[in-house]
Amino acid sequence: MSLLSLVMAATAATAPVPMAEAATLAAIEATCFDYVDGQLEGDPARVARALHPDLAKRSVIGDTPDERLGLRRMSKDELVSLTRQGALKTPKDQWNRSCRILDVTAETAVVRLETPWFVDHFHMGRYGDRWIIVNALWHMKPR
Repeated sequence: MSLLSLVMAATAATAPVPMAEAATLAAIEATCFDYVDGQLEGDPARVARALHPDLAKRSVIGDTPDERLGLRRMSKDELVSLTRQGALKTPKDQWNRSCRILDVTAETAVVRLETPWFVDHFHMGRYGDRWIIVNALWHMKPR
């Protein structure tokens, strides 16, 4: 590969996301904040409305005695249950979170959520006027 090809590939990989309609961006961001703010508030209904019924939420755990290339798996029901239990409930003055939209097409979006505790990468799908988290790959930050 030539130097020019490498530069062009690197530039394309770091180019800004083409701007979607403001209403689309707002709807994607609202879903991201329903997910995280719902957990921080301990509001299971708010979290549930952000998630696809067949959510695939995973984190990389590496090789384990039972699994090569191990993943921790979580369903929508498990996440909603943890929220109901208040697993991440946090006083509002300690919230520090951001949602960054990385890519948008007509019916899909890629979003990065960051808090002081974890980072999530979402694949969202558009269903009518709603955006819903279909897949989430996340990791805990070192403490």
